[in-house]
Amino acid sequence: EVQLVESGGGLVQAGGSLRLSCAASGFVFDDYDIGWFRQAPGKEHEGVSCISSRDGSLYYADSVKGRFTLSSDNAKNTVYLQMNSLKPEDTAVYYCARTWKKWPDESSECNALDAWGQGTLVTVSS
Repeated sequence: EVQLVESGGGLVQAGGSLRLSCAASGFVFDDYDIGWFRQAPGKEHEGVSCISSRDGSLYYADSVKGRFTLSSDNAKNTVYLQMNSLKPEDTAVYYCARTWKKWPDESSECNALDAWGQGTLVTVSS
Protein backbone atom coordinates (compact mmCIF):
# COMPACT_ATOMS: atom_id res chain seq x y z
CA GLU A 1 0.00 0.00 0.00
CA VAL A 2 1.34 3.39 -1.01
CA GLN A 3 1.64 5.72 1.95
CA LEU A 4 2.96 9.27 2.23
CA VAL A 5 2.68 10.73 5.70
CA GLU A 6 3.22 14.43 6.29
CA SER A 7 4.36 15.97 9.55
CA GLY A 8 5.95 19.10 10.93
CA GLY A 9 3.22 21.67 10.56
CA GLY A 10 2.27 24.12 13.25
CA LEU A 11 1.65 27.72 14.19
CA VAL A 12 4.42 30.20 13.48
CA GLN A 13 4.70 33.96 13.31
CA ALA A 14 5.32 35.73 10.03
CA GLY A 15 9.01 35.64 9.20
CA GLY A 16 9.49 32.35 10.99
CA SER A 17 10.48 28.91 9.72
CA LEU A 18 9.17 25.38 9.70
CA ARG A 19 10.42 22.11 8.25
CA LEU A 20 7.90 19.64 6.94
CA SER A 21 8.63 15.94 6.48
CA CYS A 22 7.05 13.40 4.16
CA ALA A 23 7.72 9.75 4.97
CA ALA A 24 7.03 7.44 2.04
CA SER A 25 6.45 3.70 1.92
CA GLY A 26 4.81 1.05 -0.22
CA PHE A 27 6.62 1.88 -3.47
CA VAL A 28 10.14 2.18 -4.86
CA PHE A 29 11.02 5.67 -3.69
CA ASP A 30 13.79 6.23 -6.23
CA ASP A 31 11.41 5.60 -9.14
CA TYR A 32 9.07 8.53 -8.53
CA ASP A 33 9.17 12.29 -8.53
CA ILE A 34 7.84 13.57 -5.21
CA GLY A 35 6.21 16.91 -4.59
CA TRP A 36 4.68 19.19 -2.01
CA PHE A 37 1.28 20.75 -2.50
CA ARG A 38 -0.89 22.98 -0.40
CA GLN A 39 -4.50 23.98 -0.10
CA ALA A 40 -5.40 27.27 1.51
CA PRO A 41 -8.92 27.81 2.86
CA GLY A 42 -11.35 28.23 -0.01
CA LYS A 43 -8.73 27.61 -2.69
CA GLU A 44 -7.67 24.83 -5.01
CA HIS A 45 -4.62 22.68 -4.39
CA GLU A 46 -1.41 24.36 -5.50
CA GLY A 47 1.84 22.66 -6.47
CA VAL A 48 4.54 24.16 -4.26
CA SER A 49 7.68 22.21 -5.13
CA CYS A 50 8.73 18.89 -6.59
CA ILE A 51 11.90 16.95 -7.28
CA SER A 52 12.84 14.80 -10.25
CA SER A 53 13.73 11.21 -9.45
CA ARG A 54 15.88 11.08 -12.59
CA ASP A 55 18.37 13.85 -11.87
CA GLY A 56 17.25 15.72 -8.75
CA SER A 57 15.99 18.75 -10.67
CA LEU A 58 13.82 20.98 -8.56
CA TYR A 59 10.74 23.05 -9.29
CA TYR A 60 9.35 25.81 -7.11
CA ALA A 61 6.19 27.80 -7.54
CA ASP A 62 6.89 31.50 -7.97
CA SER A 63 5.13 32.20 -4.70
CA VAL A 64 7.76 30.29 -2.70
CA LYS A 65 10.95 30.71 -4.72
CA GLY A 66 13.85 31.86 -2.58
CA ARG A 67 12.02 30.98 0.65
CA PHE A 68 11.27 27.25 0.46
CA THR A 69 13.76 24.44 -0.14
CA LEU A 70 12.88 20.85 -0.98
CA SER A 71 15.35 18.10 -0.13
CA SER A 72 15.25 14.34 -0.28
CA ASP A 73 16.88 11.64 1.81
CA ASN A 74 16.57 8.54 -0.34
CA ALA A 75 18.09 6.34 2.37
CA LYS A 76 15.18 7.27 4.62
CA ASN A 77 12.51 7.46 1.88
CA THR A 78 11.75 10.94 3.17
CA VAL A 79 11.29 14.30 1.52
CA TYR A 80 11.55 17.58 3.41
CA LEU A 81 10.30 21.08 2.80
CA GLN A 82 12.23 23.78 4.61
CA MET A 83 10.08 26.88 4.75
CA ASN A 84 11.71 30.18 5.70
CA SER A 85 10.44 33.76 5.80
CA LEU A 86 6.92 32.49 6.14
CA LYS A 87 4.04 34.78 5.27
CA PRO A 88 0.39 34.69 6.34
CA GLU A 89 -0.51 33.72 2.76
CA ASP A 90 1.48 30.51 3.24
CA THR A 91 -1.22 29.34 5.66
CA ALA A 92 -2.58 26.09 4.26
CA VAL A 93 -2.74 22.35 4.67
CA TYR A 94 0.41 20.93 3.09
CA TYR A 95 0.43 17.57 1.36
CA CYS A 96 3.06 15.44 -0.31
CA ALA A 97 2.41 13.09 -3.19
CA ARG A 98 4.08 11.19 -5.94
CA THR A 99 4.25 13.61 -8.79
CA TRP A 100 4.44 13.97 -12.52
CA LYS A 101 6.02 16.96 -14.20
CA LYS A 102 7.28 17.59 -17.69
CA TRP A 103 10.97 18.22 -17.01
CA PRO A 104 12.72 20.53 -17.83
CA ASP A 105 9.81 22.63 -19.09
CA GLU A 106 9.78 25.67 -16.79
CA SER A 107 6.11 26.27 -17.47
CA SER A 108 5.13 22.73 -16.44
CA GLU A 109 3.85 22.46 -12.90
CA CYS A 110 3.92 19.56 -10.45
CA ASN A 111 0.92 17.26 -10.80
CA ALA A 112 -0.07 14.86 -8.05
CA LEU A 113 -0.46 11.19 -8.88
CA ASP A 114 -1.89 10.13 -5.54
CA ALA A 115 -5.05 10.92 -3.65
CA TRP A 116 -4.52 13.45 -0.90
CA GLY A 117 -3.55 12.17 2.52
CA GLN A 118 -4.24 13.86 5.83
CA GLY A 119 -1.71 16.62 5.25
CA THR A 120 -0.17 18.84 7.87
CA LEU A 121 -1.55 22.26 8.78
CA VAL A 122 0.70 25.31 8.63
CA THR A 123 -0.66 28.49 10.15
CA VAL A 124 1.29 31.72 9.84
CA SER A 125 0.15 34.56 12.04
CA SER A 126 0.73 38.19 11.16
